[in-house]
Amino acid sequence: MITSVLVANRGEIARRIFTTCHRRGLATVAVFSDPDAGSPHVHEADSAVRLPGSTPADTYLRGDLIIEAARRAGADAIHPGYGFLAENAAFASAVQAAGLTWIGPSADAISLMGSKIESKSLMAAAGVPVLERLDPATITEADLPVMVKASAGGGGRGIRIVFSLSDLSSAIDEASREASSAFGDPTVFCERYIATGHHIEVQIMADAHGTVWALGERECSLQRRHQKVIEEAPAPLVDRVGGDLRKRLHAAGRDAAAAVGYVGAGTVEFLADDDGEFWFLEMNTRLQVEHPVTECVTGTDLVALQLDMAEGAPLTGPEPAMTGHAVEARLYAESPVDDWRPQTGTVHLFDIPAVEGIRLDSGVEAGTVIGTHYDAMLAKVISHAPSRVAAIRQLAATLRRSRIHGVTTNRDLLVGSLLHPTFLDGTASTSFYADHPPASLVISPGLDLQLAALIAALSDAAHERGPLLPGVAGGFRNIPVGYRTRGYAIGDVSLLTAYRLARGILDVPDLSGISLVSASPARVVLDVDGVRRAFRIGRFDDTVVIDSPAGSLSLRRLPRFTDPSTQLPPGALTAPMPGTVVRIDVAVGETVTAGQPLVRLEAMKMEHAVHAPAAGTVTELPVRVGQQVSQGTPLAVVSHDVPT
Repeated sequence: MITSVLVANRGEIARRIFTTCHRRGLATVAVFSDPDAGSPHVHEADSAVRLPGSTPADTYLRGDLIIEAARRAGADAIHPGYGFLAENAAFASAVQAAGLTWIGPSADAISLMGSKIESKSLMAAAGVPVLERLDPATITEADLPVMVKASAGGGGRGIRIVFSLSDLSSAIDEASREASSAFGDPTVFCERYIATGHHIEVQIMADAHGTVWALGERECSLQRRHQKVIEEAPAPLVDRVGGDLRKRLHAAGRDAAAAVGYVGAGTVEFLADDDGEFWFLEMNTRLQVEHPVTECVTGTDLVALQLDMAEGAPLTGPEPAMTGHAVEARLYAESPVDDWRPQTGTVHLFDIPAVEGIRLDSGVEAGTVIGTHYDAMLAKVISHAPSRVAAIRQLAATLRRSRIHGVTTNRDLLVGSLLHPTFLDGTASTSFYADHPPASLVISPGLDLQLAALIAALSDAAHERGPLLPGVAGGFRNIPVGYRTRGYAIGDVSLLTAYRLARGILDVPDLSGISLVSASPARVVLDVDGVRRAFRIGRFDDTVVIDSPAGSLSLRRLPRFTDPSTQLPPGALTAPMPGTVVRIDVAVGETVTAGQPLVRLEAMKMEHAVHAPAAGTVTELPVRVGQQVSQGTPLAVVSHDVPT
């Protein structure tokens, strides 16, 4: 019997597993890297063991250190969560060899299904439909587009889409390099790319006595960079196609598990077309990020079932059926409109409204620092309701009313995606974000920028001088005085606002129909054209955040004078995020074209290229491969005067 569980992971999934363990009266042990020393998962465990270092390779990928941590803390079982070592057969074997209980499938099953190349052959032999593997040496124009895909791991890493034969070789190199960094295995393969497919997956739970459950299916078609963004259960495609599609999918999922003598929780992933034809993609031999939607619609606790399976218990009773509808949205620290660029910084406020029917699985809280070493996901917000439309509306409303300060997130994109007609009618495919770029989906908070600058200025004034009320001086003279001016910026847009309070009346030369109700550092209430509107305010460093029911805006205070030392030379390209320089593609003196990659950074377990914005000549390369750089560090200087 398991008495104490070490979770060989971090963040949201570690907290999720601890929740079930504590509910069952099991002791919990966390492990943590140096950047994670103050993380919520560390505080919530009964005990914690430090893994010295910062990078995954030095910490969460060190199976020997994790097993030693379990021994030191007195844990008798290890749960891997997802990612890191969750699908590492050698680690599973080492855990069992150390006399500990492994909460997961057998090492043999992990090994068989961990290689996408080998698993496809195995599934084909078991009668599960698969996409044909393509030999890169024989790929022709007729085969395009093709997907280059890492054989090990998942999470969208080690994947490239190739539309031109001239790009195939470099795509294989890039995918292999990223796969090696993320999973320790550079092996990649090619297969036909279906641009408008639907990502459908079947949740499997199997015991050691031959029973395999298919706990419904999920659709995860909304993806960016081949990583899921929004997931739901049941799958809209399956409901739309109807017939025996659900029965066939579930049967294929059970067959896949039975073919490898699977025990525990797993997910069999398929790619399906609009007609309901489907092909095996891979089997994830672990708990999935999106498992909460299955738990919501089946009324099960998948982590509890994992614990049962690890203890050898049988699955009893009828196979759980799905009831209602659940939708999950992944909150990422990223800027979708800026090529999905990961963001770093300190989370100063993280407030997701507690609403009936809403579940929050979060890895962060106020004060959490988001760095470059790990995945950019902050939390998952899950909605469960009797119908799909109700679940979507509830989730969108909750996200819109959430307050997340300190880092840029994809929150507004999630709201726009959920409310888009294509998603609402259940026809969205894996090409959704290619067909609907983020800039077209991000919903404006409906706040005039000049009004936002005024709100920020009134809040700042109240912060400095005390609350402002009509008829109360609040530090202002009760006679006409000159206008007070403050400068702010939203992105590249600079705003200058001027206002004065004279005889209790707010005078704003650039705006009309505005009167002050009250202003405090945390809340500004204005009468706007006869409608009273309240705005909540957050502030940190040089930033003012304005939250309203329509959304949020972050404004940066502008200094009165510019520091000359902050000026960059013309043509300088800077690091869009902190990271490590992994490759320099050009040399000083080389002529480059617009869009050509110059320098590649690795951050948040992904590779990011910095491209030339226009044609020119490289005049400076002030960085080297292996160098750690902070956001804003100059990486290259390109003169736009191309020599003739």
